Amino acid sequence: MAKARTVYICQECGRQSTKEMGRCPQCGEYNTMVGEVVEAKSTVKKTAPRGLSGRSTPRKLSQITGDMEERMPLSIGEFARVLGGGIVHGSVVLIGGDPGIGKSTLLLQAAMALAKNKKVLYVSGEESEHQIKMRAVRLTQGEKESTPLPDNLLLVTETNLEVILDHVASVAPPVLIVDSIQTTYTSDSDSSAGSVTQVRECSSRLRELAKNNGIAVFLIGHVTKEGAIAGPRVLEHIVDTVLYLEGDRFGAYRLLRSVKNRFGATAEVGVFEMQERGMVEVSNPSEAFLAERMVNAPGSAIAVTMEGTRPLLVEVQGLTSPTSFGNPRRTANGVDFNRLLLISAVLTRRIGVRLSDQDAFVNVIGGLKIGEPAADLAVAVAIASSMKDQAVKADTVLIGEVGLSGELRQVSQMPARLHEAAKLGFKTAIVPKRLRKGEPWPKEIQIIEARTLSQALDKALLKE
Repeated sequence: MAKARTVYICQECGRQSTKEMGRCPQCGEYNTMVGEVVEAKSTVKKTAPRGLSGRSTPRKLSQITGDMEERMPLSIGEFARVLGGGIVHGSVVLIGGDPGIGKSTLLLQAAMALAKNKKVLYVSGEESEHQIKMRAVRLTQGEKESTPLPDNLLLVTETNLEVILDHVASVAPPVLIVDSIQTTYTSDSDSSAGSVTQVRECSSRLRELAKNNGIAVFLIGHVTKEGAIAGPRVLEHIVDTVLYLEGDRFGAYRLLRSVKNRFGATAEVGVFEMQERGMVEVSNPSEAFLAERMVNAPGSAIAVTMEGTRPLLVEVQGLTSPTSFGNPRRTANGVDFNRLLLISAVLTRRIGVRLSDQDAFVNVIGGLKIGEPAADLAVAVAIASSMKDQAVKADTVLIGEVGLSGELRQVSQMPARLHEAAKLGFKTAIVPKRLRKGEPWPKEIQIIEARTLSQALDKALLKE
């Protein structure tokens, strides 16, 4: 009889060790080595086939059809956009997000939309059938009349993977939703549900199910306190697509962001608004983000950021206030903190805006997080506008990266950004001076080129 032993497994990278460690020798993270009791491997060979069966025959690349993959249409346009245009047969999609952000609600809406034309199996390991039924009824309550629940949506509450696979074999659904992967366990392992071993094994088994049978599988994943999906990093390598549902729990907007997608563009974003009847698509997010903007208010600037293939106009707010401490504070909400420190240093050293005795706060409206440097110019102008108490011109957008010498640098996809700004009624765009030929600027918006941040500030701020 095989004896049980303790193996220490890193929660981040999956590295295994037979002895306890305070730091993982592979990824270098501290306090991630968790002990799990496992049984020694049996000497009896398993007869059940594992892996991608039926795909072991080598074939010539020229003989493999290269047609575009067939996708299942999804009536939730923002969701379909993030997936790359629809749901690919045999794909595995992992959705993560903070507790209560709306992951289960969004997938239940998608399940009900898909169940109008095809069979969907929804497996829940966290909620009872009555709870899910109550949510489904609430989601179908329209403004005038309620929509009947689809008959093709099958619901089961189960956490044992072998039982789930039996249900899939009997139902044969084109779409399977598992809520959540951390509550699912397999009897082949003695580890508790949610452990590294269980999460990795269950995900691998579900991936084999998807690839061998052409079933689209959606997995909901818990996140750690740092915001990463719980479990080993290998979990994100197993799946085809990784989506994060972001946003302020106390705000209305939710952002569905793609960080990995084998069937579409990465960094794509879908925008939703959480309402009583669930997640409602925001077809024009730029207009929504600018809806409550105060025109001609000091410290407000409009940036144009690219989220995947979509240009978004967002309001960047800056505020400076005399500090009460020896070291002034820098607070960034929606922009990178180190980027804020860089821009503050450039404003102080190159432009002469004295921030050494000023607390500086920067906020991106709508809960959007900007990771690209194209918003540098808008952040710098917003801070300078608040410091000088001069408003930015209301019909002006600012696009550009700020260098350490105070120069402005070009960013990618400038024509698409400018077209989006013109479509929303903005008349002027302040951009870095173009030093080499490129695509022609759009004619429906006035372009003001600036070589330095000082020139851009002079053009952007209203004169008293």
